[in-house]
Amino acid sequence: MCLILVGVNARAGSRVMLLANRDEFHARPAAAAAPWSDAPGLLGGRDLRAGGTWLAVRDDGRFAAVTNLRNGEPRVAPRSRGDLVSGFLRGNASASSCLDHVLADLPQFAPFNLVLGDVTGVYALDGSTQRVRVLADGLHLIGNGPLDVEWPKARRLRMQVRSALEQGSDEARLIDLLRDRARPADEQLPDTGIGLERERLLSPIFIEGDAYGTRASTWLDMRDDGEIRLVERSFGPGGTSRGEVAWRHSADAGGWQRVPSLEGD
Repeated sequence: MCLILVGVNARAGSRVMLLANRDEFHARPAAAAAPWSDAPGLLGGRDLRAGGTWLAVRDDGRFAAVTNLRNGEPRVAPRSRGDLVSGFLRGNASASSCLDHVLADLPQFAPFNLVLGDVTGVYALDGSTQRVRVLADGLHLIGNGPLDVEWPKARRLRMQVRSALEQGSDEARLIDLLRDRARPADEQLPDTGIGLERERLLSPIFIEGDAYGTRASTWLDMRDDGEIRLVERSFGPGGTSRGEVAWRHSADAGGWQRVPSLEGD
């Protein structure tokens, strides 16, 4: 996952809303969002190589998402960053307590930023500073750099989401914002040590590459009444659509229910 917008009490009737793009090599096998048979109540996509996930939610409103951190450090590590998400959702420790353990285990993982949420609130771990912050009401962007440094695509997404919310846009319009392919001018790009051509490739909200690009766009909404909705769109090389899934859970549901997608089944 490379770009996450978290809205805390930012939309009428919504406790927490996430809009997120997962950027990854297309050759890395993954499964679309679905309930996990080996983790009751857990819903999310799955990395079929390492077994973890980039974003997932539990039927009690517990959720997590992770991004890689682009800072020039080696990426190979003993454990997959996807374990951070699935580990939190498989357990029952509070988000703040879990983050204490994560900080102690940082050497086990390649650099990352992490978002965790439960009944106590929403928290973000800044992998650059190794500090944890509580996310207050409003819109927050978590990308591949320090949390206090917003790259152009993060600023663009925040601006577009704020405008869409002011206009009362529905979830279809909100998730559509994740397909923005606009590229900023070269002078606005960050210099993360990967060269100008790669900075350009990675600069849009939606990355359209043959080998590497946006693999999934996700909208997650946790309502004040306890209802949870998740919509995920999958993409292949060149940004080709690979379909959409939509799931719902409510207090009167017997579990996660597959519902018609925004694009129509």
